[in-house]
Amino acid sequence: MTPLSATTTSSSALSATRLADQAAQGADDTIRATQRVANDTLDRLSEKVHETHDRAVPHVARLAERAEDLVHRSSAALRQSRERVRETALHASDRTVGYIRDEPVKAVLIAAAAGAAMLALANLISRSRH
Repeated sequence: MTPLSATTTSSSALSATRLADQAAQGADDTIRATQRVANDTLDRLSEKVHETHDRAVPHVARLAERAEDLVHRSSAALRQSRERVRETALHASDRTVGYIRDEPVKAVLIAAAAGAAMLALANLISRSRH
């Protein structure tokens, strides 16, 4: 190899090395910039999640209070309804016993007629099935 071609080859190798170093530096810079953007985006997203959480907590607490209140009111309404049904049944039972005591013959005749009607209905139903 001639000294000129060795210098040219050496100069080309040096230029290639510089280009490779510049490309590597550019890649490093791009990676760092991408990392900064990703970190900034994640930070903003984290802030939004915390803000949303902070805004949602009072609403959820309020909904839980309302649900608890509804459960208590429903329980109270059910207790009142149960008590009314119980009182109505006791009143009907007392009236029935009073009617039987006051009108025993009519009560027996009504019971017999109701029994006969139920028996006739049962027979009619059983015949229609066969």
